[in-house]
Amino acid sequence: MHKKRFKISNLIIYIILILVALLVIAPLALMVMTALKDNLEFMKSPLSLPSKLNFNGFISVFTEHNFMMYLGNSLFVTLISLAISLAVSITLSYALCRYRGKWINRLYFYFLAGMIIPIRLGVLFLNDMLNALGLLNSLWGLICIYTAMSIPFSMYIMSGYVKMIPKELDEAAIIDGCGTVRIIAQVILPLIRPAIATVAIYNFMPIWNDVYFPLIFIFDESKKTFMLHVTMFFGQYSKDYNLIFSALTFAAAVSLIFYAFGSRQLVKGLTAGAIKG
Repeated sequence: MHKKRFKISNLIIYIILILVALLVIAPLALMVMTALKDNLEFMKSPLSLPSKLNFNGFISVFTEHNFMMYLGNSLFVTLISLAISLAVSITLSYALCRYRGKWINRLYFYFLAGMIIPIRLGVLFLNDMLNALGLLNSLWGLICIYTAMSIPFSMYIMSGYVKMIPKELDEAAIIDGCGTVRIIAQVILPLIRPAIATVAIYNFMPIWNDVYFPLIFIFDESKKTFMLHVTMFFGQYSKDYNLIFSALTFAAAVSLIFYAFGSRQLVKGLTAGAIKG
């Protein structure tokens, strides 16, 4: 009787997981199908499979719309923002977990406030600040915003991992002649690889897909990001759905590839820790 209940419960779990998977996959499948249709076929039957594969949208995106320039801008902003955010967050997490004092706790809650207060509420102050720093209409201005936006969550996740690392490892490294920088690089970093992968995946998506800040702070055509350029395909009186969904399919593919790579790194970090431990 117990085994029968167990099997039924497993079946229910599998059914729920399949339904959730379908809910996630369905919009992606619809996006890819639309990218492979021409506009007339999409208007006639938006939910049907394409009668003939049409790659004109992808060809147009890659060849006729300064694809490499916009892609390069997006990759530059996203990767530099992630690199700076990870470097600052790792160092900050180590300092907050290893040092003691009232100001440490206050600083910790100060950064946590960044997770609670939406950065978009301060868009007017950001505009004034970037203008004063000469970073308005600059990719480096976007990098500053995305870095500041990513640090609170990154610090919160990494602090939890750093706290689980015994301080005796730091003391042993100090005895061997290591300074703080070498301790972080050679002792802490290898042990928090799962946290680094998690933070990188979590922060990549909103930075890569963001349109809000580039739309407000970028004016020159040569400095637009890829996703901001995609919005230009939406005309007031007409829309090229084939072109739009081709660009969105490519953008989603980049996110999925990064997620797949980060997931493998996450598994590697977890299994390496289990084997060593």
